[in-house]
Amino acid sequence: MPVRRALVLVVGAVVCAGVLGGGCAPPSREGPPPARQRTAAAHPGPPAVVFRPLPGLGPGMLARIPAATRQVLMVRAATEDASRGRAVLYERDPVRGWSAAAGPWPTHNGLRGWTDDHHEGDLRTPVGVFGLSDAGGRLPDPGTRLPYDEDPAFTVEGDGHLGEPLEGSFDFVIAIDYNRVPGTTPLDPTRPLGDELGGGVWLHVDHGGPTNACVSLSEEHMRALLLALDPEERPVVVMGPEPALRDGMA
Repeated sequence: MPVRRALVLVVGAVVCAGVLGGGCAPPSREGPPPARQRTAAAHPGPPAVVFRPLPGLGPGMLARIPAATRQVLMVRAATEDASRGRAVLYERDPVRGWSAAAGPWPTHNGLRGWTDDHHEGDLRTPVGVFGLSDAGGRLPDPGTRLPYDEDPAFTVEGDGHLGEPLEGSFDFVIAIDYNRVPGTTPLDPTRPLGDELGGGVWLHVDHGGPTNACVSLSEEHMRALLLALDPEERPVVVMGPEPALRDGMA
């Protein structure tokens, strides 16, 4: 072998073993990947967006929420007999789904808890999905987009179930569309399903104790809710004990 060729072979072997480390692989016959493949590998697509459902609701309760609804006030308690709970306002993004917009806020409900068969005087709050279409109160409109009826007739006197004063409880109210005519003042006494099934079920200012059937929040949270609700978003309240919201009442 000529000296020059031997020298080239030796230098090549040193470069492969020393610089590349581990020897030289034979050249690939396939060549580099196509430009399109290299671009896709270097720039992967955006991650898939996961639609977030409303938490803690079973198929039956979810099916009762209107398709056009984009605001849900979720009021949930731990058990069927509980008179305390929590409220969270959820809003729906058409792509990303539901997310909490306000809350959790402490609530009171009926003295004897919840029922899916509400009757006048049973001291239980009806379970279900109900529209939130009208508001009012003894105090002036704080700026809600809901129809608002300011009226001195939103007055209550006496004591609650724990002896607490009821005064001021109706300073702000939002009618829950249970056995009522939507689009009227919360003071409208009309009961389309009959008086025996009760009515006048409102969201109102908390007085520090359980209610007859309404759901109550602090005045601060009632103001915040009145400002947040938008009739164009078709708001509803979904309310009840956690087992009923998930599985239905026994």
